[in-house]
Amino acid sequence: MKRIIFVDDDANLLGGLRRMLRPHRHEWEMEFYISGPQALEALASKPCDAVVSDMRMPGMDGAELLSKVKEISPASIRIALSGQTDPSAIYRCISHSHQYLAKPCDADQLRSTIARALSLQNIITLEPLKQLIASITSLPSLPEAYSRIMQELQSPHASPQAVAAIVESDVAMTARVLQLVNSAYFGLPRQVTSAAEAAMFLGTDVIRHIVLSTGIFSQFDDDAVQAMGLNDVWANCNRIGPLARAIALDFTQDKKTADDAMMAGMICDVGTLVLAVARPDDMTAIRNMGNEQGLPDWQIEQDILGFSHAEVGAYLIALWGLPNPIVEAVAFHHAPHKSVSTAFEPLTAVHIACHLSSQPSHKDAVGLDMTYIERLQIAREISRWREICEDTVTA
Repeated sequence: MKRIIFVDDDANLLGGLRRMLRPHRHEWEMEFYISGPQALEALASKPCDAVVSDMRMPGMDGAELLSKVKEISPASIRIALSGQTDPSAIYRCISHSHQYLAKPCDADQLRSTIARALSLQNIITLEPLKQLIASITSLPSLPEAYSRIMQELQSPHASPQAVAAIVESDVAMTARVLQLVNSAYFGLPRQVTSAAEAAMFLGTDVIRHIVLSTGIFSQFDDDAVQAMGLNDVWANCNRIGPLARAIALDFTQDKKTADDAMMAGMICDVGTLVLAVARPDDMTAIRNMGNEQGLPDWQIEQDILGFSHAEVGAYLIALWGLPNPIVEAVAFHHAPHKSVSTAFEPLTAVHIACHLSSQPSHKDAVGLDMTYIERLQIAREISRWREICEDTVTA
């Protein structure tokens, strides 16, 4: 049974949460505390799967509590629940919580957020890796991109367009900015799927404050970039995103599906960055083996680690609350037959884009998941999408 701790200094609100979540009492072990110290004392007795905390509390506030939870129980999912609108308080929360829900929170939204987050526990089974993923607050970027954005943000004449272009060029920055802009704090009426649009919406002042005060952006050193071929990761995602969008738009003529495909394609290899942080020696060895044996890295990852960067990336972005179609596309982009999909989805576009972008001039189907392609009955479309790929690559 999953154990969840709820913390709020308002006893009436806790009582309301208890009544609202009562239908889940047979699947969730729920505990309710009116202060951070009480919650930490309970957490010290045994681990919990999730902590949902109010932000504004006397003594120890929610940001401090979630920070301590991250240290004591790094695998716990951390959700901030608050009615605060003070940006500085929200920025403090960003480094310590996976998701932010605004009060008053719709009952169904709270239930679904918790249930979805808890369901992730089955994606990754190795506890040390699960702890590392859950404790991540920043994903390293390429040194060049990190230097450029820091220089731009520290300029008194920082350009929103320049900041947006830098963010869009970097996988780690893209993932983090998309998480932030789509959080409940900003309350946008629609999902933002473009990194450039997200950066433009947030603006240079907000991004400057977040980056300089919370450290959500960091950088790999040059040796790590070289040893693990991380330049290829960024270049690959920058090819896959636009191509996935073009394929989705060609087949569906639906802008939402196309935008989701673009977003998923841009961050499909974000798990590689996590593994580069968590298992750098293994990732260097995997890259070398891939070059020697001519096998894709994800297959070698599966053999050596028991999972691939796809599952790792999906776990992280799902923790961050990104939409299900994006999570599914990242999780299964190398093996879409493992999904339950029976129709064209962002996953379809990303899988095709991954294959075509890696070998745009090849006429065979090596690398395509033909079980999935035949399930969707889209094999006849491949040749047209190859032409789209060639046009996109040479554009």
